[in-house]
Amino acid sequence: MHWSLIIYCGIITFLTRFSMIALLKKDTFNKKTKIVLTYVPSAIFPAIIFPLIFLDNTGNLDFESNPKIVAAIVAIIIGYFSKNVIATIFSGIVSYWFLIFIFY
Repeated sequence: MHWSLIIYCGIITFLTRFSMIALLKKDTFNKKTKIVLTYVPSAIFPAIIFPLIFLDNTGNLDFESNPKIVAAIVAIIIGYFSKNVIATIFSGIVSYWFLIFIFY
């Protein structure tokens, strides 16, 4: 039962997402709509990342003694200057690990 439910949910999720790609033609959107839709990933990404960085396990804001904030700032700085996604991810992970293993 469990595996069949997982497979069923995966198929339904795939079909709902693929249908929007397959059925909608790129010519149906005007230029302004295409420009607005390019900002969607930039708008969604902070909504996903914010709780991971600023909230603790109970859902409360945690600004004091939070190594994730410092690691995020380091990753932002490295990303801004390097313009490299791999360097940004690597610097964020390394700085977070350094902070939790050395200082916290």
